[in-house]
Amino acid sequence: MSSLPRRAKVKVQTVVSKDEFSSFSELSSASEEDDKEDSAWEPQKKVPRSRKQPVPKECKPKRVRRVKKTTLQMSDGSEGVAVKEELNNSVAIADVDLEDRKNKLDTVQTLKTAKTKRKNSAQSPSGQRTKKLKVDEEGNRASTIESGHEAAEMPSTSTMWEGACKKEENGDDFTFGQSPLKKMKTETCPQGQPVRLPANATNIKEEVEMNWDIVQVLSERTNIELWVCANIIRLFNDDNTIPFIIRYRKELINNLDADSLREVRQTLEELRAVAKKVHSTIQKIKKEGKMSECLLKALLNCKTFEELEHVSAPYKTGSKGTKAQRAKQLGLEGAARTLLENPGQLNLLSYIKPNIKGLSALQDIETGVQHILADMIAKDKDTLDFIRKLCQNRYICIQSSLAKVSSKKVNEKDVDKFLLYQNFSCNIRNIQHHQILAINRGENLKILTVKVNISDGVKNEFCRWCIQNRWRPRGFARPELMKILHSSLDDSFKRLIYPLLCREFRAKLTSDAEKESVMMFGRNLRQLLLTSPVPGRTLMGVDPGYKHGCKLAIISPTSQILHTDVVYLHCGQGFREAEKIKRLLLNFSCSTVVIGNGTACRETEAYFADLIMKNYFAPLDVVYCIVSEAGASIYSVSPEANKEMPGLDPNLRSAVSIARRVQDPLAELVKIEPKHIGVGMYQHDVSQTLLKATLDSVVEECVSFVGVDINICSEVLLRHIAGLNANRAKNIIEWREKNGPFVNREQLKKVKGLGPKSFQQCAGFIRINQDYIRTFCSSQQTESAGQIQGVAVTSSAGVEVTNEKQGKKKSKTAVNVVLKPNPLDQTCIHPESYDIAMRFLSFIRGTLYEIGKPEMEQKINSFLEKEGIEKIAESLQTTVHTLQVIIDGLSQPESFDFRTDFDKPDFKRSIVCLEDLQVGTVLTGKVENATLFGIFVDIGVGRSGLIPIRNVTEAKLSKTKKRRSLGLGPGERVEVQVLNIDIPRSRITLDLIRVL
Repeated sequence: MSSLPRRAKVKVQTVVSKDEFSSFSELSSASEEDDKEDSAWEPQKKVPRSRKQPVPKECKPKRVRRVKKTTLQMSDGSEGVAVKEELNNSVAIADVDLEDRKNKLDTVQTLKTAKTKRKNSAQSPSGQRTKKLKVDEEGNRASTIESGHEAAEMPSTSTMWEGACKKEENGDDFTFGQSPLKKMKTETCPQGQPVRLPANATNIKEEVEMNWDIVQVLSERTNIELWVCANIIRLFNDDNTIPFIIRYRKELINNLDADSLREVRQTLEELRAVAKKVHSTIQKIKKEGKMSECLLKALLNCKTFEELEHVSAPYKTGSKGTKAQRAKQLGLEGAARTLLENPGQLNLLSYIKPNIKGLSALQDIETGVQHILADMIAKDKDTLDFIRKLCQNRYICIQSSLAKVSSKKVNEKDVDKFLLYQNFSCNIRNIQHHQILAINRGENLKILTVKVNISDGVKNEFCRWCIQNRWRPRGFARPELMKILHSSLDDSFKRLIYPLLCREFRAKLTSDAEKESVMMFGRNLRQLLLTSPVPGRTLMGVDPGYKHGCKLAIISPTSQILHTDVVYLHCGQGFREAEKIKRLLLNFSCSTVVIGNGTACRETEAYFADLIMKNYFAPLDVVYCIVSEAGASIYSVSPEANKEMPGLDPNLRSAVSIARRVQDPLAELVKIEPKHIGVGMYQHDVSQTLLKATLDSVVEECVSFVGVDINICSEVLLRHIAGLNANRAKNIIEWREKNGPFVNREQLKKVKGLGPKSFQQCAGFIRINQDYIRTFCSSQQTESAGQIQGVAVTSSAGVEVTNEKQGKKKSKTAVNVVLKPNPLDQTCIHPESYDIAMRFLSFIRGTLYEIGKPEMEQKINSFLEKEGIEKIAESLQTTVHTLQVIIDGLSQPESFDFRTDFDKPDFKRSIVCLEDLQVGTVLTGKVENATLFGIFVDIGVGRSGLIPIRNVTEAKLSKTKKRRSLGLGPGERVEVQVLNIDIPRSRITLDLIRVL
């Protein structure tokens, strides 16, 4: 630990990441001579190392030497494998005035020194060293970017925080919440150039210097600009959540949506996992003493797990070795290299040793040389790059056919499911994602055999290029030697390269299909969660059943359970039970029935439809709707349900859950594990880790964007807010029960376990209802608008943004004194922007009491028409995106819920049967599930119809309606026409007419 501060000081002076390129290239060039001495021949080619040496723009010889020293010091003797941070070799930063940077660094150091003198003397020396390390690195990062002339062109998102946050950065190492606010000053330059990652001691050993730039590769794989990728990496490294980034850091990610951001994060995690595995593989091979410069270079070139597996396979522990390795053990490697370097001097007869197996005959020696050459060709980066590029421009197809297996092993019904793929062939560039998943499932069930077909033309062109360019001998080679070389190329392609390409193609197709399947699941889940709530109604939930009866639950407009019961509608007692149902509906003034779509749903729906048609429930005008009950039974026996509804029978809990899914879908569905909601495709065939991470992220996104009222929301809902988890949500509820309702957002900082970083992430998504607070609080909290304005801004902008542990205690005392409600706490405006919001209000001559009222909207619109949003943002020294969030927050009425723009459940009074349908019939229905091959629509006949994806065109999708995602998704109402009815197979094919 004592060496850590010293390392950090050296590292602080490393301003631009290009130096580490230089250090690696020097290591590589230094090792070339050793390579020649060890006869590690490489064929004649263009040296790729030149492109890894960017032109230095601001280097100093001293700094280069110190960086090299630091890099070697951190490598732990791994022969040139330098452990580093991944963005250090990213994009070259624009020219910066070195003198200006030096001055700023001095300023930061002065602030740090002054701050350190004010620290509590009780702090430990090791703690001070750690804090000094972070201060130095933060100061360096600030000086690197802030000194650029571009930084002055775009102001910070929240100018008011700059001074306080800088002071806090230099004070302590636990300021998770304020350091990103400081970074906002450096990150909002229009160019968005990448900077160094913050030092992370726990992850340093997992990050290995590769021969590729992580920002560049991330940009290529996601088709996103370099500067955006660099910003995203920094934001994720600072532990920012996706909802927070999407709403409050939009300018840094160039307006990307949440799905794109998730895709970038997943790709980033994959690249880091590859780099980590490469590092561990290098250490393992070095420990065994098998590392060479060529192998090290090949490993550092790996960008995927397939490439790494290909390169490292021969060196696995316990492996008997490849054919090439066995030939090398016989001493034939020199002969193979001589064949390429100086073929005129090669005499294979001199290698014959009659008593040694493998060297006893000339044919054996030729075979051994062939195996070594084939291995060299298959492991050469330029050769693999050429064949991959060649395959991109050629016809490569994937084929599947029925496997030759005995009928005992495979179910006949399963075989019929794969009828489409029993003689299937498709270009890999044109194959659909759902086709790949179906083929993979058939292969896993041993029903299908799958192969990738690469044409002979590709092989012939590859061999011709190798002979004429990459693997051409450096002198005249006799015909028998050229025959060995040709055989080596054929053997290398057939035995090594072709299987590698097949694995790569299959892995890429499968990975893309899994990602698309998971993304589709996420989009469907989002649309389901954002279904418009039906507040203010008393609802009757019905969980249908035959033998055990239909379970009933009546809930109040506030989701309280008013009554539960069981009725037996399908056992010959229907008429008698109708009286009970009518009595319940009348007693509780309930006119809406919610029926689960499980067993006996159709019969229950017909029962209620018949009573409604007969006007049986008069004077009530009763309507009903069908909702998905997926996951309700799982939830009903969960510990959460037992805690929420103690003593209630699990079957009756299901009926309660079904009713609440209509009243507030989001609040109810978050209680169920997302994969049990049943709106996906091939969800059991994809990576469960990826699926869970994506769905949890979608739930967090939806809950955060809708927002929660901190004083009335449940613990289950609260734990899905960005920046919170189960423990923090539990602590918030406990604090609320112990101390009463939260008066303002600043009180969240007093909750145990909720530090500055968590507060920063969650504060904008937590609402505090001002009417509730005014009613509950004493006269101290009901003051004039001016007092509210003055105190609230002080408490949010001044008190809490000081130092941490000592400062925190001071600020908590201050908050205890001034517990004033702040009307801004009911909006989506983040506390970091309260100062800007107050200045904007003064611009338009508005007051906090006018938030959400028509007069406020009128003032804002007239001011925007007069000045323009760009000019206003510039005068407020903020960004247009931040100002837009402030405008939205001030304009939206109290308790605004953007879900009201979306579709409500489809309430009905009558029923249609499958037999009543005719081709050409036009119907309205609700989308149940969206897949990659079509859209399933509930048209009220007990069986969902399918709109093939080819019938869903851009022209038919709604342009004016606010959309939750591209295409159609669960909950949308559509008008369709029946194209085909297959009654024996219960299949209905539909055509989309329009989105309602």
